[in-house]
Amino acid sequence: MIAAFGLLLSSLVGQGADRIITTTDASARYFPPTLANGMTGLVIDQTGLRPTALYQASVFKSGKADQVSTICPAIVPVNLRLLVNGKEISDFSDWSQTLDLSLAKVLTSFRAAGVEVFVVNYALRSLPHAVLTAVEVSATRPVDVKLINVPEIAPSLDRDTVRSVSIWWDGGGVPLQRASARYNDGRDAVVATSALVPDGGDWKRMGADTLSVGLKPGQSAAMWVVGAVCSTADFADPWNEADRQAIYAYNQGLEALVSSHHRQWEELWRSDITIEGDPQLDMQVGSALYNLYSSIREGSRMSIPPMGLTSAKYYGHIFWDADTWMLPVLAVLNPGLSRSMVDYRYDRLPAARKRAAAYGYRGAMFPWESDMAGEESTPTFALTGPLEHHITADVARGAWLQFCATADTAWLLREGYPLIRECADFWLSRVEPSGKDGYSIRNVVGADEYAIGVDDDAFTNGAAIRALQYACEAAEVLGETPDPRWADVASRIALHHTADGIVKEHSAYDGAMTKQADVELLGYPLYLLADDEIERNIRYYASKIDSVGGPAMSHSAMAVNYARMGRGDEAAGFVARAYKPNLRGDFYSISETPGNDETYFMTGAGGLLQAIIFGYAGIDITADGVRQVKSSLPSNIRGITVTTPHGTFVR
Repeated sequence: MIAAFGLLLSSLVGQGADRIITTTDASARYFPPTLANGMTGLVIDQTGLRPTALYQASVFKSGKADQVSTICPAIVPVNLRLLVNGKEISDFSDWSQTLDLSLAKVLTSFRAAGVEVFVVNYALRSLPHAVLTAVEVSATRPVDVKLINVPEIAPSLDRDTVRSVSIWWDGGGVPLQRASARYNDGRDAVVATSALVPDGGDWKRMGADTLSVGLKPGQSAAMWVVGAVCSTADFADPWNEADRQAIYAYNQGLEALVSSHHRQWEELWRSDITIEGDPQLDMQVGSALYNLYSSIREGSRMSIPPMGLTSAKYYGHIFWDADTWMLPVLAVLNPGLSRSMVDYRYDRLPAARKRAAAYGYRGAMFPWESDMAGEESTPTFALTGPLEHHITADVARGAWLQFCATADTAWLLREGYPLIRECADFWLSRVEPSGKDGYSIRNVVGADEYAIGVDDDAFTNGAAIRALQYACEAAEVLGETPDPRWADVASRIALHHTADGIVKEHSAYDGAMTKQADVELLGYPLYLLADDEIERNIRYYASKIDSVGGPAMSHSAMAVNYARMGRGDEAAGFVARAYKPNLRGDFYSISETPGNDETYFMTGAGGLLQAIIFGYAGIDITADGVRQVKSSLPSNIRGITVTTPHGTFVR
């Protein structure tokens, strides 16, 4: 990192303890650091000056004949070109880039064309629609420097304009730069307003988009630029609201904006995990927490897509990934964040009721891929959309865990129980009589998505059993009489076994390769098998998971089971398989599978964190609240501390 920088940036370089990741190898295969604040996500480039993409949780293109609904890149409002003596910089040296997980910022420094450059990037936690970049340029020889902001409008948007607007108020004003574009055939708009602010050095303003300065050797100049991105998804008038937010940020000033951002992140990190004895795992866990915290906001009534807010992979839809793999972690560490994820499902309960009715079922039938409206948005080439029904049980479990973690009976009565009850009613209508007294669930895609249109998938049946039981427990908590059919059907849903006691993944399973864990999940998180059954089934199925195309989270559930059985070293083997084949780049990014480079995979982060929280640390979410049960650490780990609103748990 370049040592010489002035007062502007020295106040921004303070770093969170032990949560710093730095790389100095610009030639390595680059997986960029990302920043997000639960609404707006940024992908940072190697210079820090020109982020490669910006996404907002609410900016979605609607589905039409040849395309499902999808999150779309919005306008990048802070997109700086650095010109030295009239030429845009290209080559650079002495490059360094740091991702500060504790304070959610990226710091980049480099030398180029007679200048030393230092850049700090933020997705402001305190202003969810705003991003900020601060820049300092120091001269090593006489130079003329220009910084030009060129808002980047994604090609997926249309009817774009960029213009300068001058806003004046009592005592002065500032020229602003406004970019706007349309989407959804012109029905919706996204607007980005930015303000360039000189903050050290003899800058000359050359319009709303350009600052210039002449520097002698040893001289420095600093500036910052803030950009607000607003859309019709969140504001009736995003044009004026984007201007207002940029003006507000300008008047707040850099120090106040950054201080507020840091305070909010410091509050998030009050819930944390520390691991003694394995520094790499400790940092990997910190990175996973950072990425989950980045992807959701308390009170937003939004959830987390598999790739968070920094990729359009999977169209930004909400899957079981949120309810099954991410929500339990947040219910332990920050129930305010997990509450938003359940609120997302509750708000889309009417759409789920309509979907159930459309398919001839009762209750609520949640979509496998949910868009902003809560409708099914799976591409039609994938049979997961029509057939992967366990999602409705996953939603019920998420709501039940949220109640167990908070004991909020008022919320349970108002939102949680209606959600769980209608999921249970769906399963009553979804099961079919089987044999003399049993019930089957036929023609589904299970958690193992390589098995298409099968009967009695083990995870689907197990999750349905639990969803019906949660409805009974929730009713009893509220003093209501549960539907007697819930318990009756739950007790008679079939699980098929081989002659030697292995649970068959589905009724016709013949030993084929699986995409991911299915039967293995009957132990943890469903608690439907005894320890000897858990081990027998994991040993049978673990070797059958696709080692190239299988997603990252499967082995984390197996790790929980082994840690709970007191076999920490065996658990550690599964923890390693849950993330090490998926590590990408220098910033501890996790890819979706060992065979692809899609990052950051939030589902994998959730799985890894579950292995640590529910496995190594032995924390559990039960009807009696968040508590600690017996578990075992691997021999290389001296201790784990999990700090939560429910208390501090030490193992």
